[in-house]
Amino acid sequence: MENEKFVLDTSIIIDGEITKMLELYNIKNNSEIIIPLAVLDELQSQASTNKESGFAGLSELRKIREKCSKRNINLRFVGQRPNLEDIRLAKHGRIDAIIKDVAMQEGATLITADYVQALVAEAQGIKSLHIKAPTKTTNLEFEKFFDENTMSVHLKEGLHPIAKRGKPGKAELVKLNEEKITYHELTNIIDEISEASRVTGKGTVEISRNGATVIQYEKYRIAITRSPFSDHLEITIVRPIVKLSLSDYNPTEKLMERLSDKAEGIIISGAPGSGKSTLASSLAEYYVQKGKIVKTFESPRDLQVPREVTQYGPLEGSFEKAVDILLLVRPEYTIFDEVRRAKDFHVFCDMRLAGVGMVGVVHASSPLDAIQRFIGRVELGMIPHILDTIIFVKDGSIQKIYDILLTVRVPSGMTEADLARPLLEVRDFESERIEYEIYTYGEENIVVPIVELTKEIQEDSRLKKLAESKIMDTIRRFDPNAEIKIISNNRVLVKVSKDVAPRIIGKGGSTVSELEKILGIKIDIEVKTPVFGKEIHSKISESGSAILILVDEEAVGKSINVYCEDEFILNSQVGKKARIKIDKRSESGRKIINANLVGDNIKVFLSKEL
Repeated sequence: MENEKFVLDTSIIIDGEITKMLELYNIKNNSEIIIPLAVLDELQSQASTNKESGFAGLSELRKIREKCSKRNINLRFVGQRPNLEDIRLAKHGRIDAIIKDVAMQEGATLITADYVQALVAEAQGIKSLHIKAPTKTTNLEFEKFFDENTMSVHLKEGLHPIAKRGKPGKAELVKLNEEKITYHELTNIIDEISEASRVTGKGTVEISRNGATVIQYEKYRIAITRSPFSDHLEITIVRPIVKLSLSDYNPTEKLMERLSDKAEGIIISGAPGSGKSTLASSLAEYYVQKGKIVKTFESPRDLQVPREVTQYGPLEGSFEKAVDILLLVRPEYTIFDEVRRAKDFHVFCDMRLAGVGMVGVVHASSPLDAIQRFIGRVELGMIPHILDTIIFVKDGSIQKIYDILLTVRVPSGMTEADLARPLLEVRDFESERIEYEIYTYGEENIVVPIVELTKEIQEDSRLKKLAESKIMDTIRRFDPNAEIKIISNNRVLVKVSKDVAPRIIGKGGSTVSELEKILGIKIDIEVKTPVFGKEIHSKISESGSAILILVDEEAVGKSINVYCEDEFILNSQVGKKARIKIDKRSESGRKIINANLVGDNIKVFLSKEL
């Protein structure tokens, strides 16, 4: 290679082979090396977007200039700079075409590490030299940091390399050596991984962003970060050390029955590193063994699953686009690893409602948090149709399992029948005990923990209800609208209307004293005195055995007083349908019917009782 001209393309510079050729004198003195400006601009563009290839190429250019200066080899930058259209079409060979044009115009030999580039050059009659750099594909530098107990290795520029060793929940950080790792060592590790991935086909770039790259190489998940995303160059390499089958979790017969026959909306939740993905992999293997078609949604694709399971990543950067293809494949179960963003939750719900059995992996510090992450993204009433089983994993084992049921009733702690509403019961799967209730109150979603009462409290509550019922039966013989409030174990407060009070007290208090002896408690009598408030529009109608008083929407949930002329009839609370319902056979009902028949004026006021 004496007294020749050589044109270098981007690939041969990044590989570093030219530097080696200059060191070994494979390129003789007085030769000339030509670098197209398109190559320089391409490397600069890659480095500006924090791609490893750009930094490696620019570093090699600096070395080439130093070698050429020492060896009396002429180094020139020639050719046209690529325009915006050329840059846009770089992936389609536009930059490569500019480089070949330079070689043709200069009558030089094109040196390239790209086999396709060499073939095209020869087809055009351009002399080319294809040099394939030897690539290390086994015993890569980073693998020396791993032993059989190493879960992850953390390498950061200027710090000691450390590793996390042990098992989920029982791991510790270990310093691997006393020497701090340098930027140069880290870039060499990155180059090794990139080349081994490309040559062997065992690695794929799962994520590539400005300042961040994630490569899945065999069983290793490699996250590379640099400025502007991180303050220094850092490599984090994670490897699963445990592969379990579902039987290793010691599932109960009840859980196995659920997973086999009923569970199709499963969420596996837990903190990072708790063993969620390991359980998801075990479920995938279990369903394959049962003869099911299983696929995965992952980014990166790092689940350890059987070969029968196809692992899908985002299609054109989007799982939403991947759904269209996946539904055509007709999977029976899909493992969705790492459901995090709002779009991921929508994809999970979309596929579940399409009839696909879904297993989602969600980061959560408690089993309830996994459900709450769906609240707000999905209508509350739809959650039981999407989720049926919540499995919480901690320290590599199943800690809690929840079952979700939809029912319509009055929430715990409320007593009015008008407050009945749809609510979610979150039950412990094994004991079937309700632990949480989730329902809508106003415009807010309420999550209420249900505290299990002790036997003593439960017994006291039952006795209190029985006592209240017996007292109510006795007092309402005098006033059907009487109100009773239990003040203590031996004292109650009774509120009655003004005209009933004398009858229930009796002459000299004889009647109330007799009642106290019968019931065995002290009775305080108080007159209900409704307060006139704002008069509201009302309409009276009949429906079967009931009288309906229809009022304005503003009165919903508020207390109202009903008067016939100047006589107080009743006090009641307006239900959510803006009406109150009164039995025709009751005293109040008869009074309203009679007043209606004779044309007496019936008025309704917003009020509170004193």
